[in-house]
Amino acid sequence: MGLQISEIVQRKAIEFSELRGKIIAIDAFNVIYQFLSTIRQPDGTPLMDNKKRVTSHLSGLFYRNTNLLLEGLKMVYVFDGKPPEQKNVTHEKRQGDKDMARERYNEAKEKKDVEGMGRYSRQLSELNDEMIEESKELLKAMGIAVVQAPGEGEAEASHLARINKDIYGVGSQDYDSLLFGAPFLIQNLTLARKRKTASGYVEITPELIELDKVLNHLQINHEQLICLGILVGTDYNPRGVLGIGPKKALSLVKEKKIPSLIFKSVEEKIDFDWQEIFALFKKPDVKDAKIEFPKVDKDKIKEILLKHDFSEQRIEKQFEKLDEIKKRASQKTLF
Repeated sequence: MGLQISEIVQRKAIEFSELRGKIIAIDAFNVIYQFLSTIRQPDGTPLMDNKKRVTSHLSGLFYRNTNLLLEGLKMVYVFDGKPPEQKNVTHEKRQGDKDMARERYNEAKEKKDVEGMGRYSRQLSELNDEMIEESKELLKAMGIAVVQAPGEGEAEASHLARINKDIYGVGSQDYDSLLFGAPFLIQNLTLARKRKTASGYVEITPELIELDKVLNHLQINHEQLICLGILVGTDYNPRGVLGIGPKKALSLVKEKKIPSLIFKSVEEKIDFDWQEIFALFKKPDVKDAKIEFPKVDKDKIKEILLKHDFSEQRIEKQFEKLDEIKKRASQKTLF
């Protein structure tokens, strides 16, 4: 779901080379759900081992992150903790959407409509505790730092990017990081290099969004951006304010300026406590986590992946890339 403000946000396409040597805090759940949703068979069946355990997330984390490491990126995966109570509304809506998608998936299955099955199955992704723990183990074994957030992973990632001079920005597809104050947001980090569209394949490159430039372009401050997000709809009030899209919200925010006046002007249309939601973005539940990059543990990687029927030959092929990364690092240190 997430915040829908793409039409008014400035961005620029960048090359992976521009991120080389930079540490990116990644919203783990955002990325893992991408993998669960996209790494599937044409009929929508996720990758599974011979015990019918889903492995799409492990495949995405292993192969994609190996390539990102080879590009010279350093990553910190930030995992969600306990969500705020206000997010219950979103969970209920998502469950309703899943129930509808499941119904449509079953209809498509009866009709042997493979395309329909593939489309509706993407909304049925589930992430359980075992998958989360195994994802953390795999990431650590790959030499990638892992942080457990007390609350929202995206809030913690944004906090770390804001207070830690070594962390460049946040990697996420959602725009919520901007409301949480992330100085830089990088999108399309973990997506495939090409995306299929009705007219064929299009190239997908990383995109950089700078908070300061967004605010300057829109001619608003950060508190006003939070107000704009709440008007449009966030994970804490998914429907937003009826009849208000990004452009109308921007106009209203610039006209009224002060949060209390902004929401007073639409008070008859809102069924949520805007001050509570504003506080969740302004003062989220975060901590000053210590970042530690573990050593690569090939034996652990093999233990995790072979247990799920991954090809040993393909694993060894990825190890060659990890060895190349290590070799580059040692040469850099030497020089």
